[in-house]
Amino acid sequence: MTAHDTPPMATPRAAAGALFFDEHDRLLLVQPRYKDHRDLPGGYVEPGETPYQACRREVREELGIEPDIGGLLVVDWAPHPAEGDKVLFLFDGGVLSGTARRDVRLADDELAGYDFHPVEEIPGLLIGRLAARVTAALAARRLGHPLYLENGRPLAS
Repeated sequence: MTAHDTPPMATPRAAAGALFFDEHDRLLLVQPRYKDHRDLPGGYVEPGETPYQACRREVREELGIEPDIGGLLVVDWAPHPAEGDKVLFLFDGGVLSGTARRDVRLADDELAGYDFHPVEEIPGLLIGRLAARVTAALAARRLGHPLYLENGRPLAS
């Protein structure tokens, strides 16, 4: 088989983020300056980086803290009509201690703010595809094992 016979392969962009909670089980959402909607801390995986490493780096860059990041909650195959194939990873950041919350220093050029929100409000605070992914990640956290998603939804079993 020659290079010309090789079938095309997906070349998805990969991104990773974390779910952080306060002691009242409210979820941390950030307000990026370059978006008109809330988001999670995280971003794109850079060359040579794992999704977990990217998650830790993005949290450090965006929030100025280096909390422990737990296990994988979801991996979502979520092509975007304008941006192509994407594979998105969400990790469990756990509960941010009061000390960690006091140490947050927002990346001024990137984030306008952050706050903790009751998980019941998430569907109304995030864009649809992200709300579906976060809802599945919350379920995975309760179940104690990661979920595989396509477009924010677990596959039917």
